[in-house]
Amino acid sequence: MKIAFYGSSLLSSYWNGAATYYRGMLRDLAARGHEITFYEPDAFGRQQHRDIEPPAWAEVRVYDATESALRAVMDEAARADVVVKASGVGVFDDELIAGVMAAARPEAIRIFWDVDAPATLAEITPVPDHALRRALPSLDFVLTYGGGPPVIAAYEALGARRCIPIYNALDPETHHPVPPDPRFEADLSFLANRLPDREARVEAFFLDAARRLPGRSFLLGGNGWDDKPMSPNIQRIGHVGTRDHNAFNTSPLAVLNVARDSMASVGYSPATRVFEAAGAGACLITDAWVGLDLFLKEGEEVLVARDGADVAEHVRSLTPERARAIGEAARRRVLEGHTYERRGAEVDALLRREAALIAEQGVRA
Repeated sequence: MKIAFYGSSLLSSYWNGAATYYRGMLRDLAARGHEITFYEPDAFGRQQHRDIEPPAWAEVRVYDATESALRAVMDEAARADVVVKASGVGVFDDELIAGVMAAARPEAIRIFWDVDAPATLAEITPVPDHALRRALPSLDFVLTYGGGPPVIAAYEALGARRCIPIYNALDPETHHPVPPDPRFEADLSFLANRLPDREARVEAFFLDAARRLPGRSFLLGGNGWDDKPMSPNIQRIGHVGTRDHNAFNTSPLAVLNVARDSMASVGYSPATRVFEAAGAGACLITDAWVGLDLFLKEGEEVLVARDGADVAEHVRSLTPERARAIGEAARRRVLEGHTYERRGAEVDALLRREAALIAEQGVRA
């Protein structure tokens, strides 16, 4: 099938946490025979910070962040069998959801793919006339990369016909063990951009842990932290491109995951970083959230912390041998059950089943 996918960026992970997810999902769908065109705006400096070139498995159309360029790419939705509008494009989101669905052929499959469902729901729920809410009843699927039963219920209450989680996963060809890199050596490393709905949790789980362990080394990657007061045992290194994520994960004793406020409260929302770390065989310490046990087993495949004191205690008591055992167990778990090959199979089955129903019955399920 021809898939027109309107998202934030496939080519750059710069201020774009969905890049790994897009790449893993779309690469697998392309391997299953789908023809993909990805439309991304030239915005937020992402084209100046590309970390991959246009891949062989998708055509990438970069368009100017102008109304005229927008109209041109929206019209191209009429060529596709499947039209996807992702959340968080960041430029003309409301216009895109209305425009691409209006341009789609009557028999095309229409999808809203939400890469941050808690935030999207918080935005649209109090606004009855929101462009996305108006579009929901006409869509065939809302797909989300997290959220579980609470998100499904919320979307269906707002008029979605079907909401199906397609969780984050591992692309083992991209994220895998590599030799340690001295640039990323530390006792605990953390990779995340500075965002308002994560900052208090970063203070509680990462900055507090560093203050409690003044003799241990902490490494912080990601954008926006330059002016944040921190203890001297934290080294800030700024943006870390995806090509360095494996070394970032394999070099420290342990790596930390901290969910954003909305994802922690909803649960069932494993971040991309969880699978990147596990795929590299890293020992992961994560904040606690509902649904974690669907992906990793506490104490054996992941260490769980309820606050900064827990994080500090994990780091204090962790030996290299135990860290290695936990990382290896996590890697086995995600390779067995949480790869993009498995996620791609789910989406491929949805699309083929829906297309067959439309072709045979002239209606959608």
